[in-house]
Amino acid sequence: MSDEHDQDPGHGEPEPPPRPAAAPGDVADGTAASDAVLFVCTTCEVPLTEPLTRLPEVPEPPFFAWWDADEPGPSPATVPSGHYAIETEPYGAPLVATAIPGPAMPRRGTMGNGRGQWLVSQGPRGNIVINPDDARGLTLQHASSACCGATPDGGMNQMCACGTLVATLCSDCCLPYELHLSADHVRAVRP
Repeated sequence: MSDEHDQDPGHGEPEPPPRPAAAPGDVADGTAASDAVLFVCTTCEVPLTEPLTRLPEVPEPPFFAWWDADEPGPSPATVPSGHYAIETEPYGAPLVATAIPGPAMPRRGTMGNGRGQWLVSQGPRGNIVINPDDARGLTLQHASSACCGATPDGGMNQMCACGTLVATLCSDCCLPYELHLSADHVRAVRP
């Protein structure tokens, strides 16, 4: 049975309701559709990415036998180029001691400190995870010690041209290749 308000006499099928436009803030909190957005620095409004389309979740990183690689370098990217996803778990610094062993942060194995304690992330949730190759204009400010790339252990390590730390790069050979844009330091805008 149909309601007479659903009918459009004289035109056959009812028109679908207009699709609401997503506000840029809706993109980072997960309520927007998958339209492309680009991310800008909240301090200076400079674009930090090309247009990206949202994935429903952060994918699992591709398998990479880094120990057999001919040359040191990053693993294949977790997020395909042209896309982004929202990290729902804590990621990056600070790392705090815990009695329960488990992954220190998503897509990262267990970590311990020099005193035999397991470490877990108490970092922010809601980071925007992108393929590092989709970032624009960022420079490495500092990197936690690693053999051939940056780790998220020391916190945000990518700086906008204006001097604001905006992201955490993970690029060491034995870790997933990801860039986590800080939801507190970037915002989504329509291209």
